[in-house]
Amino acid sequence: MDNKKNFSEIIRSNAVTIMFVVLCIVCLIFSGQTVPYVLYELFGRMSRNAFIVLALIIPIIAGMGINFAITIGAMAAQISALWMIEWGVSGLPGFLLALVMTLPIAAIFGFLIGNLLNKMKGQEMIGGLILGYFANGLYQLLFLFIFGNLIPLNAPGLVIKGSTGVANTIDLSNDRGFKYALDGIWKVPFGTALYVVCGAFALYTILMLVMKKLDAKKAGIRIAIAAVLVVLYQIPFVASLFAMVNVPMVTFMVIGLLCVFNNAIMKTRLGQQFRAVGQNRTVANASGINVDKVRVIAIVISTVLAGWGQLIFVQNMGSFQTYGAHEQVGLYAGAAILVGGASIKKANNSQAILGCILFHLLFIVAPSAGKNLFGDAAIGEYFRVFISYGVIALALVMYAWNDVRKKSNLDEL
Repeated sequence: MDNKKNFSEIIRSNAVTIMFVVLCIVCLIFSGQTVPYVLYELFGRMSRNAFIVLALIIPIIAGMGINFAITIGAMAAQISALWMIEWGVSGLPGFLLALVMTLPIAAIFGFLIGNLLNKMKGQEMIGGLILGYFANGLYQLLFLFIFGNLIPLNAPGLVIKGSTGVANTIDLSNDRGFKYALDGIWKVPFGTALYVVCGAFALYTILMLVMKKLDAKKAGIRIAIAAVLVVLYQIPFVASLFAMVNVPMVTFMVIGLLCVFNNAIMKTRLGQQFRAVGQNRTVANASGINVDKVRVIAIVISTVLAGWGQLIFVQNMGSFQTYGAHEQVGLYAGAAILVGGASIKKANNSQAILGCILFHLLFIVAPSAGKNLFGDAAIGEYFRVFISYGVIALALVMYAWNDVRKKSNLDEL
């Protein structure tokens, strides 16, 4: 009986993830796309989207739900990118300077957002969503009227011809831009990337073993896993699946560093405060934690990370829509992390990565599946937009339902 209960609980708590796995498999079968092409697209999407999804974890742990206000962090990034084009700082220096410039802008925005969300405790997600819409109005004013009018822009192609305001598309692929500034540093075939990662993982495991921070059994298992992955890749069929994939190593290293940061900060005093505030604000306040300050710090970190994530995104794309590139950032990132099994109270790196994989895999195969099943690729497009909103709605309903169940169980006891 207990096994049945545990199994049903696992199914219930991972219903969204299981549903997405099934949808991805069905759409992949009916899409008619080859596995090498799907993997090629998936690695490209992961390299430009994973960082933003990981930026949502800290506010969730701090009990603030999904930070839909990361849209404002993306706006800060696009403001910085505009100035890099205007100043003509291109390539990697331009990208790094944009990161530096985004830090204070996004931090100030995050501070304001955090303080405002402290005034609407319990309604942070809807508050963040509305804040994004409000900030978008100010962003439009800045780019349509202030830039190019009150603040002159001299870089070619930045201003709308015959009018004022910034052009609809900002091109980062010209001699003033920073297209592939991060991706292009070290890009290698998948096989090379696998050897590098497995080799580094094995060396790290041996180092931990020598320092006696890892027992011999666990070290042996880890090294064996790395060896098995390398051996599997020697099979021609397996290697052919990844034939089209080129891995931007530095970009994925940066994503890995963010995963390390998320884990490391949770082991610090601040991280423990995030957890305490997320679990119970009243108890945290009684234990001497400045709840409002901790919540503001969580939003500031998330907003800055989102700004950096947007810069990683646009350097990969090579251009961005001035007035629309930031609008769906919060929605898609929020949906992705929920798909991975996170809730509005709990999230971790593995859930964010898994959700990003499943969410974007569906984005790749849904249009082709819609075309093959219904004769119209637009149906696949409509379906994945519906899924984006539907996943968030389902996650919120399930969270509320689980809360009701827990309360009823406590009442019975």
